[in-house]
Amino acid sequence: MPNAKAIIPLPVHPRPRDTLDRPLHDLRISVMDRCNFRCPYCMPRETFHEHYRFLKANERLSFEEITRLTRLFVQLGVQKVRLTGGEPLLRANISKANGLHRITVSLDTHDAEIFKQMSGGFAERDRVLEGIRAAQDAGLMPIKINCVVERGLNDHTVLDLIEHFRGTGVIVRFIEYMDVGTRNHWSRERVVASRELLDRIGARWPLHSLQENYHGEVAERYAFDDGAGEVGFISSVTNPFCGSCTRARLSSEGVFYTCLFARSGVDLRAPLRDGASDDELRSLIASTWTRRGDRYSELRASLHTAEQPLRKIEMYYIGG
Repeated sequence: MPNAKAIIPLPVHPRPRDTLDRPLHDLRISVMDRCNFRCPYCMPRETFHEHYRFLKANERLSFEEITRLTRLFVQLGVQKVRLTGGEPLLRANISKANGLHRITVSLDTHDAEIFKQMSGGFAERDRVLEGIRAAQDAGLMPIKINCVVERGLNDHTVLDLIEHFRGTGVIVRFIEYMDVGTRNHWSRERVVASRELLDRIGARWPLHSLQENYHGEVAERYAFDDGAGEVGFISSVTNPFCGSCTRARLSSEGVFYTCLFARSGVDLRAPLRDGASDDELRSLIASTWTRRGDRYSELRASLHTAEQPLRKIEMYYIGG
């Protein structure tokens, strides 16, 4: 599941801050709610089958509508835009977009059989590796690999994945298994803590920590002492980063969400198509952000119960 990121100019309007004084900095735009994978932690095959109703083309925002809303977000402080999905490259003509200079690819293991299992049987590891090589040949750098780690499933393949990409310039990032959406049957026992992985990797290849690139960066970064690259860890479960979260999300049908674990969002498509002015839309975006108080990951332990799980937006719908 590749994602694209572009650097955006500085804002021309006052940057709104939410109730916890967090500014609006990142915008993740889902351009497609479909995916060619069926990863059990995101789009389990038994739910998202061949008869599942995805959005129709006219229900998704057009490229012109996405561009207009993106400009308004930028005017309110957004400095990074990431195109995501679902699988963004399933959206017709998306590859003609200007400004693409880096991608992130989902690859949960280097083991071919385990990868097929973790993609729901819909993908081949070798095709993903070919795509990564093609991206390198096209000059897209850095390329990042997102690996969701589940205990007893792929955690024993972590070192093999790193060994494959060490020295290539490709950055592998390990993501703790999260309770995104409501359909992946999440349990805390299947989470492999980033600290555990860091110790395991460091015992094989010594590492040292790196400073964050900007305030609110999600991944904790470490470089190999021998100069063979870096790895990252996204630790939403064991080390929540809600306090520095500056990310907004826009679904492919134009709903504005202020958290990956949101239960609801604000519809921007309806006022957009009803003729709302830029000022009206910008005001709606700003007021939504200023009311934001999301910190789900910090409250996970008190909110999550096996008997009554919270209904949350599925990750494929708004991107990771």
